[in-house]
Amino acid sequence: MIATLGLAALWLAAAMAVLQLIGSVAALRRSDNPLGPVIRPAAAVQGALVAIAFACLIAVFVETDLSVKLVAANSHSLKPMLFKVAATWGNHEGSMLLWVTIMALGGAFVALFEKRLTEPTMLATLAAQAFVSLGFYAFLLFASNPFARLDPVPAEGQGLNPLLQDPGLAFHPPTLYVGYVGLSIAFSFAVGALITREVTPAFARAMRPWVLGAWIFLTLGIVAGSYWAYYTLGWGGWWFWDPVENASLMPWLAATALLHSVSVLAARNALRAWTVMLGVIAFSMSMIGTFLVRSGVLVSVHAFAVDPLRGEFILALLAINIGAALTVFALRAGSVAEGERFAVTSREAALVFNNVMLSGILGIVLIGTLYPLLAEAMGARVSVGPPYFNAASAIFAVPMLLVLMIGPLLNWRRDRLGRLSLRVWLPLGIAIVGSAFALLRGVGLLPALGLGVGIALIAASLMPLVGRKLRTVKLPVWGMVLAHFGVAVALLGMAADSAFTREKLIAMDVGQSVAVGPWQIKLTKIAPVAGPNWTALQAGIEARYASGEPWQLAPQQRAFWAPAQQVSHSALATRWNGQLYVVLGEQAEGGRWQLRLWWKPFVILIWLGGVLVALGGLLSLVGRVASDVRRFTAVSKIAYRRARQGR
Repeated sequence: MIATLGLAALWLAAAMAVLQLIGSVAALRRSDNPLGPVIRPAAAVQGALVAIAFACLIAVFVETDLSVKLVAANSHSLKPMLFKVAATWGNHEGSMLLWVTIMALGGAFVALFEKRLTEPTMLATLAAQAFVSLGFYAFLLFASNPFARLDPVPAEGQGLNPLLQDPGLAFHPPTLYVGYVGLSIAFSFAVGALITREVTPAFARAMRPWVLGAWIFLTLGIVAGSYWAYYTLGWGGWWFWDPVENASLMPWLAATALLHSVSVLAARNALRAWTVMLGVIAFSMSMIGTFLVRSGVLVSVHAFAVDPLRGEFILALLAINIGAALTVFALRAGSVAEGERFAVTSREAALVFNNVMLSGILGIVLIGTLYPLLAEAMGARVSVGPPYFNAASAIFAVPMLLVLMIGPLLNWRRDRLGRLSLRVWLPLGIAIVGSAFALLRGVGLLPALGLGVGIALIAASLMPLVGRKLRTVKLPVWGMVLAHFGVAVALLGMAADSAFTREKLIAMDVGQSVAVGPWQIKLTKIAPVAGPNWTALQAGIEARYASGEPWQLAPQQRAFWAPAQQVSHSALATRWNGQLYVVLGEQAEGGRWQLRLWWKPFVILIWLGGVLVALGGLLSLVGRVASDVRRFTAVSKIAYRRARQGR
């Protein structure tokens, strides 16, 4: 019954998307079209219907309704409730329904509350959003039905991949999908503005909260995913340049460039073509990521192993959506005015330079991700790993970070570097001295640059506050400062992890001790333990930092029975200056146990910096939305007074 209701709601939502598309196109052609008044309600009803469908899918997972094929393949009656709920989006069909749900709710919100756009641009935006949504509805209903039934009903479900049975799964995918879908709405805004030739500051102000919100959630999703992989997979790293990791990084890079461009367009009426094109590229990267994860071309813990025919469906959607957007851009590019001019030494120029650098990094990641797949399709096996990505990205990242130190200090339109001599040369001097000192201490080139530039960027990020009364500083400025500070903190964590990590792989007897970095590690016992749907061998580890109090750690080798799989469960000891990372391996010859140990100084700064970046974006979003509300309220009051005076 619940599954039938969910499927019916999904079909009705698709019908509402058709009505929204037809009505919007018709209203654009004739302002007196009778379908005009139903367009916004259709978008709102569509959002409600898809929310009902997704709630029904959660319900069948919670009650373990094994007559639903998706539940039988991805759940089990003995699973903890948290993982039953998280299993809703821990699979291909459920995650696509989550994607469509967020997209429909976002479209409903735009339809109901967006008041800054002209009516033609609003209609074109809703038409573009409905067009994109219809492709995903077709994909769900015809190729990935989440409510497909089984007959006969199995006695028990197959369970969820044990690597995904982690609290991180409840947080990581939804945040990423909110980010992806936010970019789809930014894409619709860009296409709508192109269709009506209204690429204006008003359009940018309407688009900016969606870009900023998407960017915040993408940041949090990437940070959460990195930490989840770090402590779950047991390999001691926080980023492996896995193609599926890159699939989330590429939209983030494009969204970062888009965020800066749309802010310039909103404030200074410049970078019009940049803003529109980046809106298209950012969503294109989301679609490419979707294709990589769901096409079956990748073997990864992050990927959904699905029928390649579904990948062809997604590839067709990518070609249709992006092809149509690029066609509109080509037809309308001549009508997108250049906007206000600016000098080479200006804040706009610094933002353009950094957008070019971000685009360069995006290109490096895109090529490195797709080239091995294309080579394999032609019969050759090519491996592209961290050495390529790290070195090639640094070519663009280092100049970008150096300009990041200076850009926020420059005036709009035109400025003189001489005016900022001390505030420019001080951070640059810190970067040079810090990097040189690290090199002299034997640190590698890239980690040394990271340490020097990171320390300098901490100082530079605070420079915009110098000479100001802090109580009068607006929230968007605080957000910018905090986000740039977070970049510096994360960069220091990355560099410190690369430069100072100590690793040891050893086979130990119970009672034996070993040193790794400043830690003394003692294996005290090996004992069996049991969880709700697994059994494990658990090591007792006594760890002492220098001569301090002992830490008790318990790494495990877990054996799940639904599905049958063995998984390492790491143990972490976190101090202010780093983390001790312990993984229990197999039993070796002579009864000894394999242990893999890492001491990772300041690695926690990577994720702390990422959270600070997202928090900076949140402050900016709150400030921008509050400013827009005040502006809208003031305009409404003026209109009300004029109306009363007219009476």
